[in-house]
Formats: sequence, structure tokens, C-alpha cells
Amino acid sequence: MNILIAEDDPNILDGLIDIFQNEGYKTIKAKNGKEALQLYLKHKPDFVCLDIMMPDISGYDICRKIRNDNPDVPVIFISAKSEEIDKVLGLELGADDYIVKPFGVREVVARIRAITRRTLAKIRKADASDYFEMQDIRVFPGQLRAKRGGMVIDLSLRDIDILEVLFENKNRPVTRYELFNQAWGLDHIPNSRTLDQHISQLRKKIELEPKEPQIIETVQGIGYRYNEK
Repeated sequence: MNILIAEDDPNILDGLIDIFQNEGYKTIKAKNGKEALQLYLKHKPDFVCLDIMMPDISGYDICRKIRNDNPDVPVIFISAKSEEIDKVLGLELGADDYIVKPFGVREVVARIRAITRRTLAKIRKADASDYFEMQDIRVFPGQLRAKRGGMVIDLSLRDIDILEVLFENKNRPVTRYELFNQAWGLDHIPNSRTLDQHISQLRKKIELEPKEPQIIETVQGIGYRYNEK
């Protein structure tokens, strides 16, 4: 998913980009309202994250223009304005959520995942019955979740991408390069440490014994493999 992030504070902008990219989103950054509107019209992103108080065009005005163009694209406001009337106005303009600065990483991740779950079915043409099985877990791409019995496992977009490519290439090693292209994109420089760290975290979510993985096996010198049993 491509996400447009508009924020005039460079530190907050960089922080938001890190959060979204770590979740597996491809980011488009805008440093002001005018640039945000231009980039929205050019790229038509799947998700828009707007600061409200920008010096040229406010987030409210951008949201109005976006809603005139597309009533369905998710929009989330992130702003220091915390008065109830500001939240109400933002939601009345068609925003899907409103996060107040300062915010924590976990809060942002939880909110963007919730919005993504509500919209991912349309983008990926997935529904509640769309899943694939990897040994004792069922992976639901449209829900950003996996299930083992009655246990629900929350996953990121990047987790889903990795599991999908392993499942689609079951019983054969998938190279680090292939995994990187699928889950990070061609514009990222492959980094084995980054991939290995992410696989380690993913194993903690889905493996019964992360130190003795049965779903995501390491293939020394090549990459990883899912063996269907």
C-alpha cells in the first residue's frame, strides 16, 4: 500500500515515515499542504496521513479536496490540536481517525492497522473467507491476522508479504533477494541483517518454538523456505 504523509515538522515526518515503512507501507512524503495535494493527485495513494496546521493549505482543506476526488480513500489526521471540536470537524470532513500529538509508536501502529483492516479487503479483493494455511496456522491477508486454533495473531503488511511469497513457493528455498523485492520493494537496497531481524520477529509471532522454527526454515547461504508437511 502507498501512503501519503503530509507534515511540516521534519522530525515528526521522518518518525512517521519510519513507523509506516517498518509496517510495510510504501511512503510518499510531503512537507506542506500544497505539495501534499500535488502528490495526492499524481500518485493517488491508498492511504493519506495529514497534519492539520500547515502554513499554506490546512489538512482540513486537503481532506475536503481528497473527499471530492475519492470518498473511500482512508484519511487520518495527526495534529497537536486536541480540542473536541477539532476532532469532530475532522471526522465530519470524512477522516477515518484522529491522532493527537505527542503520540506513541504503538498507538499509531494500532490505529493504522485498524484502518487498513477495514479497507484492505477492497484493495486486495480479500474477504473473511480468504486465507491460506501454513501447517497449523491460517493466514488471513485481508485481516492482517493469522489464527492458530482460537488464538489470533496480529500481523503487519510486511509479515503478510513474506508469508505469501513463502507459501506461493512452498518446498523450495526463496532467496533473500526475492523476499526483499516482495516485502520491501525494488527501491530498497537488500540488507541481510534487516531481513533476518524481521524474520526473527515474525517467528516469535507464528512459531510454537521460535528457536526451532517449523514454518519458516532457514536455508543456509540462500534464504528461507516453507516446507508443506
